[in-house]
Amino acid sequence: MKLGNKIQLYTTGLFIILLLLIAGGIYFSFSKIVYNSDLDQTRQEAERIVTGINEQSSEVPSADLLRAYVPANGMIRIVLEDGSSDVSLTGGGQSYLIQQDYQFTRSENADIHTIEGIPHSFVSLPVVWGDGQVASFQLTQSLRTTKTNMDILRIVLVLVSILAVVPLFLSTRLLSQLITNPIRSLIQTMQQIRESGQFKQIPTQGKSKDELDQMADTFNKMIIQLQANYEAQEQFVSNASHELKTPLTIIESYASMLKRRGMVEKELFDESVEAIHGEAKQMRNLTQQLLLLAKQEEHWDLDIREVPLLPFIQSISTSFENAYQRKVYIQVEEEVRVQTDEQKLKQLLYIFMDNARKYSTDPLVISVDRKGNQSKIEISDEGIGMNEDQLERVFERFYQVDQSRTEGYGLGLSLAKALARAIGAEVSLVSQEGKGTTATILVPLSQ
Repeated sequence: MKLGNKIQLYTTGLFIILLLLIAGGIYFSFSKIVYNSDLDQTRQEAERIVTGINEQSSEVPSADLLRAYVPANGMIRIVLEDGSSDVSLTGGGQSYLIQQDYQFTRSENADIHTIEGIPHSFVSLPVVWGDGQVASFQLTQSLRTTKTNMDILRIVLVLVSILAVVPLFLSTRLLSQLITNPIRSLIQTMQQIRESGQFKQIPTQGKSKDELDQMADTFNKMIIQLQANYEAQEQFVSNASHELKTPLTIIESYASMLKRRGMVEKELFDESVEAIHGEAKQMRNLTQQLLLLAKQEEHWDLDIREVPLLPFIQSISTSFENAYQRKVYIQVEEEVRVQTDEQKLKQLLYIFMDNARKYSTDPLVISVDRKGNQSKIEISDEGIGMNEDQLERVFERFYQVDQSRTEGYGLGLSLAKALARAIGAEVSLVSQEGKGTTATILVPLSQ
């Protein structure tokens, strides 16, 4: 059974049960109230008659005395202590009441009796009869009118309950559609994705913000993430196949020469080994960069902590100077502490410093200053610089400013952009062709 039909069936069924319980409660509660009210009226009538009997002269015959009090819809009976009936008087058309069983009771008694399918109120009161003996005065009244009214009430409640089912059915159908439409849309979208192999999202209005809208939003976010992962995977495969081809070709070429003449010519042997070793190192760096770029930024392992910026930059500069024999000057306007991932920021600085080293021969300058609630780190060189067109494309993957250079693969600045986003930093470049480039990194200050 479909979910919509289940919702409609269960909702309608539960509402009908609730409606029947309410209607039944109304009927039985009202019935009890009405019959108790009739019984109270009969009791009051009996007490009035007994009071009248006591006040009348004993010379009046008993039958004549009681005849004035006989109700039109009932019977008066006097039962003596020996269980015999002294007087039995009925109203018009109530002669069947005389045939009913009776007995003497000393105590007051009131109840509803059903006689021939009709409820009757019955009241018994003790009374001092003519010769001074105690007798039981019994008054019985038919409640036919009350029963007719209760039957009408029952019919009305049944009709109202039946009529209420029609709008209930329509409303539950609408409710089931409201609930199942987003689910049906989700199913259709997933089927389209399975059949077409393309990523699609569920159209949402975003007004109600209920659980169904949240489900659709969550699905769309999952599709966006899956699509990003898929595109990153395709990009990685494409990049790897494209960029690994050149170093592998070089390695294969030198290996072939070594195989043919390497043992004879020592210079060729040294050149080939050095070339293979260099290309292997480049391939290792390339694969590391490709893997890092292929991984989604939200899945990077970040260790955000407070980092004193001056000793951090001094340590990086010292390592850089020892590795490349290039002088690095540090200018600090104000010592600050930043909130960042130390390793990711170090990698980010190395990328810009390495770029500056490749495209210039003069010493590098790193300046540190405060800018609002951020620390500003600038890395400047006096190299070849870039024009405006190059500056717009410099963060694209595999783009190289100087196409004549074979060192590097054009992934550094693309990776720098991703690293900056991951640690909450901002990066920008200012460059003038022939005069140099300044890279600016804005890092959040520690609170």
